[in-house]
Amino acid sequence: FSFRKLWAFTGPGFLMSIAYLDPGNIESDLQSGAVAGFKVRPVGRVGQGLRVLAAPGEEGEQEGLGSCLCFPRIILWLMVELAIIGSDMQEVIGSAIAINLLSVGKIPLWGGVLITIADTFVFLFLDKYGLRKLEAFFGLLITIMALTFGYEYITVRPSQEKLLQGLFIPYCRDCGTPQLEQAVGIVGAVIMPHNMYLHSALVKSRQVNRADKREVREANKYFFIESCIALFVSFIINIFVVTVFAEAFFNKTNMDVNQVCANSSSPHSSLFPNNNQTLEVDIYKGGVVLGCYFGPAALYIWAIGILAAGQSSTMTGTYSGQFVMEGFLNLRWSRFARVLLTRSIAVTPTLFVAIFQDVEHLTGMNDFLNVLMSLQLPFALIPVLTFTSLPSVMHDFANGLFWKVAGGLLILLICAINMYFVVAYVMSLNHLGLYIGAAVLSVVYLSFVAYLV
Repeated sequence: FSFRKLWAFTGPGFLMSIAYLDPGNIESDLQSGAVAGFKVRPVGRVGQGLRVLAAPGEEGEQEGLGSCLCFPRIILWLMVELAIIGSDMQEVIGSAIAINLLSVGKIPLWGGVLITIADTFVFLFLDKYGLRKLEAFFGLLITIMALTFGYEYITVRPSQEKLLQGLFIPYCRDCGTPQLEQAVGIVGAVIMPHNMYLHSALVKSRQVNRADKREVREANKYFFIESCIALFVSFIINIFVVTVFAEAFFNKTNMDVNQVCANSSSPHSSLFPNNNQTLEVDIYKGGVVLGCYFGPAALYIWAIGILAAGQSSTMTGTYSGQFVMEGFLNLRWSRFARVLLTRSIAVTPTLFVAIFQDVEHLTGMNDFLNVLMSLQLPFALIPVLTFTSLPSVMHDFANGLFWKVAGGLLILLICAINMYFVVAYVMSLNHLGLYIGAAVLSVVYLSFVAYLV
């Protein structure tokens, strides 16, 4: 074992782990803590388990995708592109909210959305200096998230006993539909379909003699170790967010928060109606309630963490889009063109919502986007397991029987969980026309998934 070699292979796992730290995932974390307390955290570990399972031996995936039939290949590419655009919208939403909080509301939401257009070109500028420089910058953003959310964790001081119980003992006493939906929502937010391909492509960025089996095995070992470290860091940051809101805001009512915010002279107390309904939080309200209970510093530090989370997911979508376009369609676009396409599609609807609606509607888009991610999961997970199991593609590094069975069962579990999440979301819309439309789309969707299987 060599720490120097581990350092040389360090980077792809941390860029991939940003999928667990984007604003959509942070919002799911804080909502699960506020709604279900410490009860549902073990469910979120399923996503990390899948990523570790698929981390080694992904070298031939792009070759496999390039050889599959034309029609399904185009459909798969379109599904991944939808996931990338949805993820980009979450990054825009999170960054705009963070900028609004940091400016004490002086920069409107639509202004924050416009600022996120400009920040993309900063990442393109860094990319000119090489992937290692960009990886180092993302490492800095992850460090900022760890420090800011860690500060909130230390300030709130959650119960360590409840935390350990929630981590290792899957229990859900007195759980109802809201708690189960939050547990499922964590999985839907955590596993980004396009990031499965991103990690494969970033792994291929390291110079390894693929004709030398010993060298490939060594590379797989270091990539596996680096992925585990990166996932552990992202897991700890997620724990910070869940436990802060589980300790401070579980079973709180709007009236409780309204009174505390009024007593602290917060200008945001009107966000919470004076009634006994259970508190509902999102990224924006989460920062506000932290400020009301623990002082303005908690609000601003929270906003800095959300801004880092939003910015860190910017270039990962660009890289993912570039790699899946090359893999599925054998097309090469410049990163500038990729950014122009995905960011334009993502910013346009978000900008309209930011102009004509308030912040509550803007953050509410995250629920819809998490459902969108859930729908795309089979289109990433099934090809990943398929092509990494083919000896004709992976040669001596194809998945063995154990990994095929374990991977298949894990994919089946995740898809079932996410289908529950999608059904719960559609049922909450309470509209007959939407039910019928969803039923028709479900038949088409499940038919294509069955075809893939």
